[in-house]
Amino acid sequence: MVRRREAASLTAHYVAGVLDWPAMEDGLRVLSELTRFSPGDRVRTLRGSASGVIIRLLDDGRVVWRPDGATMDIFSLPESLVPVSEKKNFSS
Repeated sequence: MVRRREAASLTAHYVAGVLDWPAMEDGLRVLSELTRFSPGDRVRTLRGSASGVIIRLLDDGRVVWRPDGATMDIFSLPESLVPVSEKKNFSS
């Protein structure tokens, strides 16, 4: 549901003239990719407000990740995160 709302927002911004075609196309491509995370993967939130690293995967499908500069972990659904290309080593 979160990704659908973000896709609608991207499309509306394109129609309103705020986004150009390549930016909208890239955003929709990222939203449509199936994400398979593993510990150490770099991620960011859909809106880009925070980024961090995956700490572990839970049996119920959620992921535990730690935002950059934080000491506490966050439990999230994988749909609310977008992979970032670089990897970071961590110790838990």
